[in-house]
Amino acid sequence: MIRSRFVSKRPEGQPTRGKTASNRLRRVDNFVLLYEPSLLSRTDGLFVDSLFVDLGYGFDARTTLESALRFRRANPSLKILGVEIDKERVDAALPYADDTTFFRLGGFNLPLGAGENVRLIRAFNVLRQYEEKDFIPAYERLAQYVLPGGLMIEGTSDPFGRIWSANVARRLGNGSWSMEALVFSTNFRAGLDVEEFQTILPKNYIHHVLPGEPIYDFFAAWKRAAAGTISAKVYGLRQWFEASAQALAQSGYSINLQKRFLSRGWLILDLGK
Repeated sequence: MIRSRFVSKRPEGQPTRGKTASNRLRRVDNFVLLYEPSLLSRTDGLFVDSLFVDLGYGFDARTTLESALRFRRANPSLKILGVEIDKERVDAALPYADDTTFFRLGGFNLPLGAGENVRLIRAFNVLRQYEEKDFIPAYERLAQYVLPGGLMIEGTSDPFGRIWSANVARRLGNGSWSMEALVFSTNFRAGLDVEEFQTILPKNYIHHVLPGEPIYDFFAAWKRAAAGTISAKVYGLRQWFEASAQALAQSGYSINLQKRFLSRGWLILDLGK
């Protein structure tokens, strides 16, 4: 049976809490579509049939199915794989599978079939429950499946997706990851509190918001930038957010100042510059 090859190995990892809300990850998907839309539409070489993988989709298939609707506007034939480590969750999702949408049992050892490759992994609210020592091994394992030039966006959101932060990692030709950016997202519906982002940092940062650590210095600089530009708040939270980003860049941080990101509530710290 073909299906057996997808579950021949014990899934690596542990179940997430699995709870989610409709459209919790909408802003994550919209960010990907704006950040690198060509990644989803590429058809050159091995990218032609490569997958988008939603790793750890939870109790039901909604995040995977919602992403399918968004991403297939860029690529109607995009193949999408939802991966869960809990068999009951996979069984519950299988009725929603079709010729280009799959649900399989797996973990960090992705359940790919022969000849399948991955262009993009989204792993949200997955690694937050692990120890920091597990971060690098999980990334190294996942790198085995992603095509050179592909991406992984991995991070944490609040329960309704109002705010989130994420690593953007690029798969290099040598099989390793390049940590390309750290992204912070807000929809402005709960005001603007820089400190709130500290509570949802990715696992490789969240325990390092301590004096002397680079991420601590970054947040201290962002808070100063926000305080120094608070007069812009009279024009709206988006204007204040943009002004604080401009001030943060002037203090020496490599911030992507393109209006298409800032006006939508995405602050991108470029790590490769």
